[in-house]
Amino acid sequence: MRILVVNPNTTASMTAKIAGSARQVANAGTEILAVTSSMGPASIEGYYDEALALPGLLMEIARGEREGADAAVIACFDDTGLDAARALAHIPVVGICEAALATSAFIAQRFTVVTTMERSRLPVEALVYRYGMSSRAKVRAADIPVLSLEDPTSNARGRLCSEIAAALEEDNAEAIVLGCAGMADLAIELRAEFGVPVVDGVAAAVKQAEALVALGLSTAKGGAYASPVSKSYKGLLEDFEPRRLGR
Repeated sequence: MRILVVNPNTTASMTAKIAGSARQVANAGTEILAVTSSMGPASIEGYYDEALALPGLLMEIARGEREGADAAVIACFDDTGLDAARALAHIPVVGICEAALATSAFIAQRFTVVTTMERSRLPVEALVYRYGMSSRAKVRAADIPVLSLEDPTSNARGRLCSEIAAALEEDNAEAIVLGCAGMADLAIELRAEFGVPVVDGVAAAVKQAEALVALGLSTAKGGAYASPVSKSYKGLLEDFEPRRLGR
C-alpha cells in the first residue's frame, strides 16, 4: 500500500525526519510518500499559522489521492486541517494527535503530552478534550520553538527532557506523548532514557493508516465529511474550487 505523509509546514528538513520515523515502523509492503507543503509557514505555532497552512496541505492531500495514495497522514500535532482533508478526500486521513492519543490509551491509564510552546499547548488541550481523553491526558509545553528542534546547538532536547521528568513526577504519567512531529526522531532514545512508553504520533498514525487500509475502510461521505459543495471560489483561492482541486 501507499501512504502519503504530509508535513503541512514548509521546512523540508523536518519532512525528512518525519519520513524516517514513518519508514521505521511501516510494513515491508508499505511505501511512504513523504511530502512538504509548497506554501505556508515554516512552522506551525498557534492558530494563525495553522489557518495559513491549510491551502498547501489540501493541495498535497488532493494530489496524493489523485496519484494513488491509499491513505494520508497529516504530520502536525495540531491535526491541522484534518476535518477539511477528510471532507476533500475519500481515502482515510489520519491526524497524528488523534492517533497518538488513541495509541496511548491502549497502554496507559494516565499520560502526558509534551508539546513545544504555550501557544501550541492550548490547541492541543482542545484536541485532547475533543477526542475524549481529558480525564486521562495532561498537556505540557516545554518552551521549545518548533524550529529549534532542527538546530543541534539549541537546548531543545534538554528542555524537552526536563518537562518529561516533571510530567512523570508531578502528573504521575505512565506514558509520554511527543506533541510535535519535529520530535519524531527522539521517541526510541527517550523510551530508553526514561524507562516508560514514549509515543510518537507520526509512527502511531502510520500504523493506524495501515490498519484502515487493510480493513478496506474509507472516509464516510454521508454526513460531516460529505464532499465539498460545488461552487465558485474567487481571488487567490480560485484554484481551490473543489472540482479543480480534485483534478
